[in-house]
Amino acid sequence: MSTRLSWDQYFMRIATLVADRATCTRAKIGAVIVKDKNVIATGYNGSPAGHPHCTDVGCLIYVSRNPDGEEEENCFRTIHAEINAIAQAAKHGVEINDADIYITASPCYHCLKTLMNTGIRRIFYLKPYKIDRIEPLLVNSKIELIRVEMDGTPEKA
Repeated sequence: MSTRLSWDQYFMRIATLVADRATCTRAKIGAVIVKDKNVIATGYNGSPAGHPHCTDVGCLIYVSRNPDGEEEENCFRTIHAEINAIAQAAKHGVEINDADIYITASPCYHCLKTLMNTGIRRIFYLKPYKIDRIEPLLVNSKIELIRVEMDGTPEKA
């Protein structure tokens, strides 16, 4: 007897496939925006359309300092998967208010702020990424952050 994927596992599997298109050499992240059990937009991390990709010309790394003094490296060239999925929806006039997003890693602080302002109601993620940094932002938010276990049921973070 075969086991059927849950809806959360199904959409996360799609996000994992989308991540395979990523052109970032440091992390391959995929995002899928879902509404009423339908995929309405996808995104992966990479350069803006028509611009060179990190996989072809290397990264443009810069170092920034967080308010707590910790240094972080980022790439000027890369747009995060969540932002690319939001941009795809906007480009095609697709409303994402009250939708869910499936991401192969939990969002960074900046992407979480953007997701909150777009009306995304639940964020499903596969791998945790700096969860401790985004938890304070979730305190005054109605957004849910849920980890998807690919071999079991989803868990709230």
